[in-house]
Amino acid sequence: MTFKLYDEFKDQFRSLQATVWKNSVDKGFWSEGQNFGEKIALIHSEISESLEAKRETDAPDNMAEKPEGWGIELADAVIRIMDLCEGHKFDLIGAIEKKHAYNLTRPYMHGKKF
Repeated sequence: MTFKLYDEFKDQFRSLQATVWKNSVDKGFWSEGQNFGEKIALIHSEISESLEAKRETDAPDNMAEKPEGWGIELADAVIRIMDLCEGHKFDLIGAIEKKHAYNLTRPYMHGKKF
């Protein structure tokens, strides 16, 4: 089984990743002193916020003026991942495509219990 993303989608993803990074720079999230570990910790915090939001309500988005909910927090994690990858000139969508193609070849549950 093979897997290949459309070039137009990949181009749009890369453009969004660059836009996310530029906004992060403009908002001061790439000031001196921030390191890779801090960026990973911020990604982790968004995922933890998603878990806490899910524990409070099942709504992925509260549909309020300020988006909140477990799904929105996961979106925040993706945004932070895109930001980190762009800041380090890493082709995230290329890596997703490559890793998913590999995962298609793996056994059920990757041979694990969970």
